[in-house]
Amino acid sequence: MQTKNSEIKPKNDRSPLLWGLAFGIVFGFLLQKGGATKYDVIIGQLLLTDFTVLKIMLSAVLTGMIGIYAMKTLGWVELYPKYGSVGKNIIGGLIFGIGFAVLGYCPGTIAGAIGNGYLDALVGGLAGILIVAGLFAALYPRLNQGILSKGDFGDVTLPRLFKVNDWVFVVPMAVLIFLLLYWLERAGL
Repeated sequence: MQTKNSEIKPKNDRSPLLWGLAFGIVFGFLLQKGGATKYDVIIGQLLLTDFTVLKIMLSAVLTGMIGIYAMKTLGWVELYPKYGSVGKNIIGGLIFGIGFAVLGYCPGTIAGAIGNGYLDALVGGLAGILIVAGLFAALYPRLNQGILSKGDFGDVTLPRLFKVNDWVFVVPMAVLIFLLLYWLERAGL
């Protein structure tokens, strides 16, 4: 029951934005310290001679996967996966892959490289992101009626697909990722 003095006020909590900013700064710092904002490291990964980027990304996946599912288990967050399709993955992969191969940066490393003062990231990377994002936004209505909707698989997750507890997938995946990271380090890659 709502009384005259208990009006509903819009939520003005900015703490999620501040947490996002803080984690973004930490992530950018770690990308920079790990060397992932350097063109030579990125190209080394593409040529399969330097696995620094793979190790950074696998570490991020491992940490994020355990953290997100732990928070979900504790009831701190609810997950709302985006609907996916084969068409979305193909178009997204092509856009990402072309930009990555041409410039040697991904969107996250472009931001870090700009922070390092790399002109190629600022001119080529930021301009590329803005131009391609603008083109994609302009073409989205037609793409969404065409290729983006092909092979729709919904908002499925592996635990949901197999109707099992999340940890049935998280634990084995965490072990596999950890073992792969250990092997890469031992092999000197």
